[in-house]
Amino acid sequence: MTAKKKTATKKQGAWAKSMPVKQFDFMREILAAPSPIGLEGAMSYGVLKPAFEDFKPKQWAIHQFKGNAGIVLDTHPGDEKRTSVMLIGHADKIRLQVRSIGKDGKIWVNSDSFLPCTLIGHEVKLFSQQPDKPGNYRVIEGGTIEAMGAIHFSEPAQRTGAKGIKPEMLFLELQMHGDNCKERVEELGIRAGDPIILDRPIRKGFTKDTFYGAYLDNGLGCFMVAELARLLAKKPLKNIRVLHTIATHEEIGRMGATAIAGEMKPDVLIGADVNHDYDAAPGLGAKRMNTLTMGKGFSLTNGSITSSFINCLIEKSCRKAGIPYQIDFAGRDTGTDAMAASLAGIDSAATSVGFPIRNMHTISETGHTLDILAAIHGMEATLREMDNMNRGKGLSRNDLQNEHPRLNEAKKA
Repeated sequence: MTAKKKTATKKQGAWAKSMPVKQFDFMREILAAPSPIGLEGAMSYGVLKPAFEDFKPKQWAIHQFKGNAGIVLDTHPGDEKRTSVMLIGHADKIRLQVRSIGKDGKIWVNSDSFLPCTLIGHEVKLFSQQPDKPGNYRVIEGGTIEAMGAIHFSEPAQRTGAKGIKPEMLFLELQMHGDNCKERVEELGIRAGDPIILDRPIRKGFTKDTFYGAYLDNGLGCFMVAELARLLAKKPLKNIRVLHTIATHEEIGRMGATAIAGEMKPDVLIGADVNHDYDAAPGLGAKRMNTLTMGKGFSLTNGSITSSFINCLIEKSCRKAGIPYQIDFAGRDTGTDAMAASLAGIDSAATSVGFPIRNMHTISETGHTLDILAAIHGMEATLREMDNMNRGKGLSRNDLQNEHPRLNEAKKA
């Protein structure tokens, strides 16, 4: 194929066009679902399960689980003969938690996986159970996260930036005043462990095809899995069983994906999660990170437990279709749900795909819609390539067992 024809192919692809409004709105709905760690049902059951039920063919099935709110949309339920491919996004969001309530009504919180300094002044939502009705949740809005109050009360070192904010300084300000503040807060049903999440739905950015807001990590992975399922529902695969998985508890150890992988035992497992835009990350020059930037395609991870054979299939499929991707690397751990099979002790060929974003774990995470679209269509191209392998019989377990690279056969450069 000539360079001119390749360019034409890229321009024609959906991954090279701005995301349609309807699709962007669905992405916003997923990311806005209040699903802090351990309480992910708002995203998995409230948004994604209804979407799955709306577009799935009758023969597909949705699996649910006892210990977590994860779900799996299964294209060939109960079929153990077909080679199975599991794609995983995680619905859980990092959150703050109530630690204790002070006499003045301050609600002291932990910072979980946030940098304390990134939280100050931001509006949040606190979810607590009704005092007289355990299991019935309500949301408390109108509060902000604070630490020092006015600059007038800060230490000189804090004013110059020489000294930062410690996690134990953080509290939720609900503007309580007057008598019995602590008792009044407790009467609201607020108690230790209640989750608090940032309140900022995504918005379109200033630069074309960009967007920003809270919790791209990892509603984007769930969105990718859902949109991939939507494409496959229109033209189902004949030979490959696909397990579109929405997992939980990733942010505290990938427990949800590990449990699901352990139960369903996929032959191939692909984790879908946010990644970093290393090129724009401040202060990384001395670390000599590889080039990775938003707007130039999804990321594909080499190293750790990733399968060279699966990565090669993805690369070949994307090159054939003209879909942009970038290469990232990992050492011991991918840091994503791609590790789920290994953690569960399951023999799966695994890899990790991602979307380079900026400002991860802040209220202003920033991404690029073309990277998301490239991942969706890149995975579709890969699955269709798997489905057509072996003269139309599909990828086999024998392929996975016998296609490990042999470096002793490498030719001299």
